[in-house]
Amino acid sequence: GLAKRSMDPHSVYAVFGEHKGLTQKGVVMLQNEMPHSGWRMPAEWARHAATWMVWPHNQALWESGWRVTLAQVQADFARVANAIARFEPVKLVVDPSALDTAKALCGPNIELIALAVNDSWCRDSGPSFIGHPQLGLAGVSWRFNAWGGKSAYDLDESLARRTLNHLGLPCFGTPLSNEGGAIHVDGEGTLITTESVLLNPNRNPGMSKAEMEAIFARWLGVTKTIWLPGDPQHVTGDVTDGHVDGVCAFARPGVLLVDATHDQGSVYAEVARENRRALELATDAKGRRFELIELFEASEAVDADAEVFCASYTNFYIANGAIIMPAYGIAADQVAADVLAQVFPDRVVVPVRINHLAHGGGGVHCITQQQPAWPVRG
Repeated sequence: GLAKRSMDPHSVYAVFGEHKGLTQKGVVMLQNEMPHSGWRMPAEWARHAATWMVWPHNQALWESGWRVTLAQVQADFARVANAIARFEPVKLVVDPSALDTAKALCGPNIELIALAVNDSWCRDSGPSFIGHPQLGLAGVSWRFNAWGGKSAYDLDESLARRTLNHLGLPCFGTPLSNEGGAIHVDGEGTLITTESVLLNPNRNPGMSKAEMEAIFARWLGVTKTIWLPGDPQHVTGDVTDGHVDGVCAFARPGVLLVDATHDQGSVYAEVARENRRALELATDAKGRRFELIELFEASEAVDADAEVFCASYTNFYIANGAIIMPAYGIAADQVAADVLAQVFPDRVVVPVRINHLAHGGGGVHCITQQQPAWPVRG
């Protein structure tokens, strides 16, 4: 494949010589400039060519500990996919064993792509798409290990590369164990992540912050990495160890929607306070302090008997002309929708019920991955 742990001039040439007609000399020059390579990851609000998702099919995985049925989870995924498909193309990866259920529940305008997979979290196992002013679109394949080896990933660890192969796009591998839900970017050089994920011994033992930041700089165009504590004591039971997309989300450069709770006595309240404090002290790549807008979690929806429940409204997805928002059938849905409508006045806010998906610890953002249009617009 095209993914490499490190890229010598010959492997770079294998990628770009084929796709962009670069000379061998030009590729060597490109490699020498890699620390400031020109690649960057567009913000989520940039125009999309498509949204990628992965269809849930692993019955044992969903029904062993999440207190839901696979059919219920598939109905939630289908609602999200069909909602997004109103606004942009949806490309749905489906394990060959589950094509019939996907066809039955998803609209005819959703493209089904048969690829063998373990699980259904495209944000994490799929590629992070990047672009270059001369070289066009490509993708990063992070070293995916299922959030520190928490489930099987023999198929999902190669999903990003296979997705990019399907599109005929170059794929860059990195030594960094990471997931798409662990990072947020503003498209202007700022990246936000959490220490409880990337510095976790189950991901990157022995790798320093500086080494990680160098990878973000080279492939994502990041000039400022902001480190939040995340969930260092693992009080939420979240399988991801504290992904940033459950903590906050960019609305635009300098403006963040931040997960908050009305229950100030809960164990999660201290986690939320510490992450907010870190954001209050931070400045972005342009030197700006952040404007922080609270989105209070859906605490009334939480099933007290659930092993884990994703009640974060910040786990929304920005689609072309729309905000696809997690909803739970409670009054707080409308409060969150009103906040999002004020923050995104040019987009339609579309609440989608995901109660069963939430029992698996996931939200709308967790199961989606944006493929930006090229050249980048918006």
